[in-house]
Amino acid sequence: MKLIDGKALAAKMRAELKEKMQKANITPGLAVVLVGNDPASQIYVRNKIRACGEVGVRSYSYELPETATQKEVEDLLDGLAKNPEIHGILLQLPLPKGLDAESAMARIPADKDVDGFSAENLGLLTLHKEKLVSCTPLGVMKMLESEGIDPTGKQAVVIGRSDTVGKPMAMLLLNANATVTVCHSKTKNLAEICRNADILVAAIGRPKFVTRDMVKEGAVVVDIGINRGADGKICGDVDFENVADKTSYITPVPGGVGPMTITMLMYNTCEAALKG
Repeated sequence: MKLIDGKALAAKMRAELKEKMQKANITPGLAVVLVGNDPASQIYVRNKIRACGEVGVRSYSYELPETATQKEVEDLLDGLAKNPEIHGILLQLPLPKGLDAESAMARIPADKDVDGFSAENLGLLTLHKEKLVSCTPLGVMKMLESEGIDPTGKQAVVIGRSDTVGKPMAMLLLNANATVTVCHSKTKNLAEICRNADILVAAIGRPKFVTRDMVKEGAVVVDIGINRGADGKICGDVDFENVADKTSYITPVPGGVGPMTITMLMYNTCEAALKG
């Protein structure tokens, strides 16, 4: 069993991105829009702004009150879309109740959609013409690549079908020539399907859901979940202690996929700046 160290890979990639932008003499600009005062969102935004500093991305932070109207949010996004100094726009979700996230996200042009959530970018991914890809799944692919794990011809199982993680994860693996099965809450014989996986990706947000009997001997296990367990400690969707020794590679939580997500946001912002 080998741990795939997302923290170390993220640090290496951030240093490479900084050097790449310096050589290109480009300062990418990322606008982060936060509506309301959700504590978790505030922490995420702070982490994203800190990462910008590490990579040499200029960050623009916009905070709107909980009482902001749909028009105020969309007017702000329209202005950012027209600003040539801003290469990436990130609207922190969830939005306060009463606001339409889908309508607001549609104001972000596809070439500035560094979260990779827009209908256009998801569509391009489906057509294997991807430009800006959802950060967490992209981070997973970079982690596999860093360890020389080639999905070609392998059985891959993704547990979770969210538009932001599960579906794009499945498409990236499919585009990398894996044979992909997507499982969800209505899947029958889940454990049996998972036991066939050479690459098993858990993205459902249920603590320690994937147990030892669900994992094939020598499988690569990628844990995208970040949960708080009954003991109050951070844990993933995989029962790490009981599963790890059965795997060939496994990602820890914390320190696995998490650090890569924000690094891929920086990667997408730099890519957008290079193409802009």
